[in-house]
Amino acid sequence: MAFQKAVKGTILVGGGALATVLGLSQFAHYRRKQMNLAYVKAADCISEPVNREPPSREAQLLTLQNTSEFDILVIGGGATGSGCALDAVTRGLKTALVERDDFSSGTSSRSTKLIHGGVRYLQKAIMKLDIEQYRMVKEALHERANLLEIAPHLSAPLPIMLPVYKWWQLPYYWVGIKLYDLVAGSNCLKSSYVLSKSRALEHFPMLQKDKLVGAIVYYDGQHNDARMNLAIALTAARYGAATANYMEVVSLLKKTDPQTGKVRVSGARCKDVLTGQEFDVRAKCVINATGPFTDSVRKMDDKDAAAICQPSAGVHIVMPGYYSPESMGLLDPATSDGRVIFFLPWQKMTIAGTTDTPTDITHHPIPSEEDINFILNEVRNYLSCDVEVRRGDVLAAWSGIRPLVTDPKSADTQSISRNHVVDISESGLITIAGGKWTTYRSMAEDTINAAIKTHNLKAGPSRTVGLFLQGGQDWSPTLYIRLVQDYGLESEVAQHLAATYGDKAFEVAKMASVTGKRWPIVGVRLVSEFPYIEAEVKYGIKEYACTAVDMISRRTRLAFLNVQAAEEALPRIVELMGRELNWDEYKKQEQLETARKFLYYEMGYKSRSEQLTDRSEISLLPSDVDRYKKRFHKFDADQKGFITIVDVQRVLESINVQMDENTLHEILNEVDLNKNGQVELNEFLQLMSAIQKGRVSGSRLAILMKTAEENLDRRVPIPVDRSCGGL
Repeated sequence: MAFQKAVKGTILVGGGALATVLGLSQFAHYRRKQMNLAYVKAADCISEPVNREPPSREAQLLTLQNTSEFDILVIGGGATGSGCALDAVTRGLKTALVERDDFSSGTSSRSTKLIHGGVRYLQKAIMKLDIEQYRMVKEALHERANLLEIAPHLSAPLPIMLPVYKWWQLPYYWVGIKLYDLVAGSNCLKSSYVLSKSRALEHFPMLQKDKLVGAIVYYDGQHNDARMNLAIALTAARYGAATANYMEVVSLLKKTDPQTGKVRVSGARCKDVLTGQEFDVRAKCVINATGPFTDSVRKMDDKDAAAICQPSAGVHIVMPGYYSPESMGLLDPATSDGRVIFFLPWQKMTIAGTTDTPTDITHHPIPSEEDINFILNEVRNYLSCDVEVRRGDVLAAWSGIRPLVTDPKSADTQSISRNHVVDISESGLITIAGGKWTTYRSMAEDTINAAIKTHNLKAGPSRTVGLFLQGGQDWSPTLYIRLVQDYGLESEVAQHLAATYGDKAFEVAKMASVTGKRWPIVGVRLVSEFPYIEAEVKYGIKEYACTAVDMISRRTRLAFLNVQAAEEALPRIVELMGRELNWDEYKKQEQLETARKFLYYEMGYKSRSEQLTDRSEISLLPSDVDRYKKRFHKFDADQKGFITIVDVQRVLESINVQMDENTLHEILNEVDLNKNGQVELNEFLQLMSAIQKGRVSGSRLAILMKTAEENLDRRVPIPVDRSCGGL
């Protein structure tokens, strides 16, 4: 490998073409010295991956079926489960991983997108002299630096502002943040600093100005969580782990140990969710890494096992990018009910969250309107009154279930562990639960250490510190320029591909379709306002995408960024996937319906659409009603009481505006509540009322009709005397 001697540190974006001059290894060394970060050597230098590319899902299923016995079988394909598989296989253990849904389909794709040590945990550690919390923060900061290094394409440091509104808070918060830097030590990304009121408003002009006395800025990491999880799983597959999504464990296999006479877990009965086929996967050790579903697997082993998981729902919302600066986040440490709210730029949008409420365990968590409004109200508290925080600006929303746990070995079983717990049952089932995204690697290391000790497996120490994840090894900050120059991609698309696939972006670019335009030469977009291209659908299937939901939510992040855009892209995505996977028309329709249901319930489309239905009583002034009726009748020239695509096309043609029929259909469909192919006057008035209340924003139909009306009004008839007397 060009640079496989692992070191612990953080590579920050920047550096440019210097990598070409120095070479990757020297460049990485230069960057670490430049940022004054620590070196932490990996346990060993491991060999090249056994596979240049991850084997196909079909090949992985054959391996699962035909292997007589694995050393390790991991149940769960989230961050922790994938991390366990990677840790085990790189130690030379014969490893398998099965996931009932898709990799990162649960909690791991629904996070705040931060790689952080936990500022608030450090505060509690100091205030309560809690050594456990201190150790947790110290470990997380160590893991934060490692994760930023091993996946530089998917992660980067992010400055986060803590606004201060009382003078006494300034030294208090400053001491706390400086201690955060101190605990990080040489792994500190960049030193925190204090800003005056004027400087704070320069960096974050949307901030509430009244009573603001200053701000403190500190650094944490940010990443693309679903893609990071997938990179871990793909890396494990490349090193030889048999990994398969859509494989459900229906029961655990057991056998009696001839030496001790004890009944031991010896594998699992697995079912291919896509085909219904069942077969046994045998293993010396089975690891339960199922997050919120921890107890369901534990009860497969022992029906009397006490529940240890206490699930908590965390809701996030996505708003347009103009709500926050492009490269500065914000932390509100004291919300109205004591919870912490983050307000962060992500993928050119803004994420706000999170909530923390007890919940039932479900495969399909739904964000509630109550939680969405709580976050919006908190956002209003610290944004300037000049910024109207509208319900209609919520482009997507999701709920993730945090698997908080109690330690079954603890005397106080009611206390929730803030750290992770590794539990070993009487039959040898190893459960890893709790923890957080940032510490997935150390959780995996602890779990495999326990597996080796409990089951007498032959393996050395962990080798995952500094081990590059797929796409990270040959990535550089200027890689996207080569994509533009070599393939003729748009710069925005090239930057997206480089930041998503790393050094594998060239493989996606090779699959890109010719646009037929002068520029860009290749790279047909799935939806105009996002840089996702059609080639990613084909490549996503190589990355084990099996459904349309996989594609819109995890191989791309469309569903998490804008549910309407995701719905618009769905037909084309299904068509492309159907072509690659030989879906018939029935299968395509089934995929469309399932994906739309996912968007409607799990990604906030239901809450968004309800702003035009259940709560859409028309409350307009008589003058407004008259104005909107006149606008409507300019399109409804025949006085039918409704408008169709034909009516809109007629008006647009009269003002020399061309728009294709498919786009017009999408625009009308947003407002067509009855889904009868037409927009009635009452529906239009509901829309305008909802817009005035801030429940709906960015309605393309409303903006289109207003613009058309203004253009029509400007077309003043030419007087007879100026038209040569009418001759």
